[in-house]
Amino acid sequence: MGYFKTALLMAAMTALFMGIGYLLGGTGGMLLALIVAGGMNAYTWWNSDRMVLRMHNARFVGPRDELGLNELVGGLARNAGLPEPKVYLIDTPQPNAFATGRNPQNAAVAVTTGLLQRLSREELAGVIAHELAHIRNHDTAIMTVTATFAGAISMLANFALFFGGSRERMGMLGTLAMMFLAPMAAALVQMAISRTREYAADKAGAEICGQPLWLASALERIQSAASRIDNDAAEAHPATAHMFIINPLHAHKRDNLFATHPATENRVAALRAMAGEMGASARPAPSPRPAPAQNAPRDWQGGPEAGSSSIPRVSRGKGRSGSKGPWR
Repeated sequence: MGYFKTALLMAAMTALFMGIGYLLGGTGGMLLALIVAGGMNAYTWWNSDRMVLRMHNARFVGPRDELGLNELVGGLARNAGLPEPKVYLIDTPQPNAFATGRNPQNAAVAVTTGLLQRLSREELAGVIAHELAHIRNHDTAIMTVTATFAGAISMLANFALFFGGSRERMGMLGTLAMMFLAPMAAALVQMAISRTREYAADKAGAEICGQPLWLASALERIQSAASRIDNDAAEAHPATAHMFIINPLHAHKRDNLFATHPATENRVAALRAMAGEMGASARPAPSPRPAPAQNAPRDWQGGPEAGSSSIPRVSRGKGRSGSKGPWR
């Protein structure tokens, strides 16, 4: 059902784009709009990961890093049946994470230093599993395309006053209405797609790590902190907000038409229901050890209940419901 909704919403976005092109310039305008959109999408398709990571000043984390992030991501990627994505770290106190890339072979997972400071290892595993689910479901590509369509629709709508054809077809009031309503409609479709994919990634992420309550606990902790801590890079680039696991822009709590994410309490409730179906095998995530204000990422690797300085290896199963999860 999630994929059907996404396909339906993508069709609506395409129809809206073609309709605006037709109103602006007739059949020729519709064709030109499609050509422009194709060029924009091609460029964004190949460069989206680098563009987004650069916007957020993300730094690459090499193999065998002292934080153990690559080992954790690699193990969960094997659970998900994915190639190991590149790992990036964003220096911001707001706990958050996102995935990017045009396909699983060219994907990246980025986490913030605030995430490492505030989450336990189990909660972090749930977050990374959620981002890997986005990669496996090709959500990163879908959201890139929808964001590009939304930007192109806004651009075309702003050009409406300069096209005589649109004024002849709709009149001045109709043209002004289109300038405001078309970008709004595109944004609504983009946000609806984002919310649909978030629920699907929550479910698949819980299956990848094997413990829905780890992700549920992480979502609650991230929401609590993200609503109080600013993310300057995200505020400067609000078009990337839909990529994060929790909205970094302090949005309203309810599922409303203009929210890029579902309400966190709704997501948590769905995960707890999933854990109830799994029964006793779904273990809650322990509370994280309090992290110091500075150098917290260095101390994170030990984590709560850690018996050694290394992160346990993740099982190679497919993360099906009822599995023991990554921590042995």
